[in-house]
Amino acid sequence: MPYYHVVFTLPAQAAEIAFQNKRTVYAILFRAAADAMRDIAADPKHLGAEIGAVTLLHTWGQTLQHHPHLHCIVPGGGIAPDGTRWVTCRPGFFLPVHVLSRRFRSLFLARLQTAFAAGELHFSGTLAALVGSAAFAERLDALRAVEWVVYAKRPFAGPQQVLAYLGRYTHRVAMANSRLTRLADGQVDFTWKDYRHHGKTKVTTLAADEFIRRFLLHAVPDGFHRIRHIGFLANGHRAAKLALCRALLAAPAPDPPTPESYRDRIRRLTGHALDVCPDCGGAMLERGPLPRHPQPYAPFWCDSS
Repeated sequence: MPYYHVVFTLPAQAAEIAFQNKRTVYAILFRAAADAMRDIAADPKHLGAEIGAVTLLHTWGQTLQHHPHLHCIVPGGGIAPDGTRWVTCRPGFFLPVHVLSRRFRSLFLARLQTAFAAGELHFSGTLAALVGSAAFAERLDALRAVEWVVYAKRPFAGPQQVLAYLGRYTHRVAMANSRLTRLADGQVDFTWKDYRHHGKTKVTTLAADEFIRRFLLHAVPDGFHRIRHIGFLANGHRAAKLALCRALLAAPAPDPPTPESYRDRIRRLTGHALDVCPDCGGAMLERGPLPRHPQPYAPFWCDSS
């Protein structure tokens, strides 16, 4: 079936708040986008079904500026409310993005207000004035007055293209090595695409410390999950829901994975053989575990380097 690529973007005035409250606001971004898609999809006027999605947080733009947005990979249909049939999207059309945008904005701002009332938001520097209720309410009013950007790209060609996309982007960082073109005299050159000028490739030069500062803007809070699953793809009931989806679609269950050792898996995925000596190229043979010797007690030392 087709898989749709839906992107939810925060306006600049909300992104500023997110930067100073990453854990709280990024979580709100995930929940608001997920609930917006599920609410609109459940409406019989649009789809009338339970959908599923894989959602992925990115926080950077092409020049490493802070630009939080959510990529969502969504199958083109869902499970009917009574669980007896599969409801397919219209060809080439997922959900109306204008309706999605309005619902996303409403849910996000309502949760942001709740977080503020609970004392979960903290402000400093240029946003210090937002600690006051009146100033924060004014910021929310300004955000309600602008259109929020939600758009759906053309469907992927099929599941293999979805897997290829996820494989490239799920664990990427803000800047790939391939975009770095020069490091000299305390400056870094890198390429970027200017989508306002038809994706033209340009080169930007930054001082090394500014480059590092921008790169570190995109470190997420410790333990924060950048990839989440919703609807019938949610972790808690995914196996049962996918079995139901396959039954409704009369699709065969996938073959069970072939058992393989971690060495074989590394070789298949990366091409690197763990049983070949990186120095001489000879085969390394497993002889057995090294015996453990009791160690004298010593205080635990955490080396943060």
